[in-house]
Amino acid sequence: MTQPTETWNAVYDNDTAPWVIGEPQPQVLTLEREGWIRGRVLDPGCGAGEHTIALTALGYDVLGVDFAPSAVAYARANAARKGVPAARFEVADMVAIGNDPGLAAELGAFDTILDSALFHVFLEDPQARAAYVNALHALCAPGGRVLLLALSDAEPGFGPRIGDGMIRESFGAGWELEDLRTGRYRGRITGALPPEALEGVSVDADGKVETAAWVARIARR
Repeated sequence: MTQPTETWNAVYDNDTAPWVIGEPQPQVLTLEREGWIRGRVLDPGCGAGEHTIALTALGYDVLGVDFAPSAVAYARANAARKGVPAARFEVADMVAIGNDPGLAAELGAFDTILDSALFHVFLEDPQARAAYVNALHALCAPGGRVLLLALSDAEPGFGPRIGDGMIRESFGAGWELEDLRTGRYRGRITGALPPEALEGVSVDADGKVETAAWVARIARR
């Protein structure tokens, strides 16, 4: 990953992760209602586990994985609090899988891979980004899809923000970009965000923010 495990662990141990909002991303729920989440589902970079929990409760066969052990512990506790003990989580390093696709066999193949705010963390690390996309290809069944929600550089805001060109260039050979559109991503204000990250961002009464995002649907050939 682009940062050491300890950095990711700390935001869960201290509950300062700006992306932990206590609920699934509305954009992900829209994708589910549209019927794009099918079969066996992988939730890489699952974080607090909101999407794995919500999809498990809806009857999907879903596995949430994260690089940070503290994220997985947080997600398991979150699932217990929400009354969804069947939600499954494991520690897994997607970049390592991309560098050694043989590791993918340990997780198996998935019909849908739901990437909510993981791809964009590789903004400044092209090697890790390429390895991550390799991992997605190794884990996605032929004819399966990656559903991608990533922060967009279309407006100022927090987090690593990418242009649509990075998505188009990264998912070339072995993929078909079926749909790429604008959407919204919801976050929260925490001490982990520097003041400059909030310039021009509207904050609601609950400390939540919404910002521009990309929503992509990518089929694995």
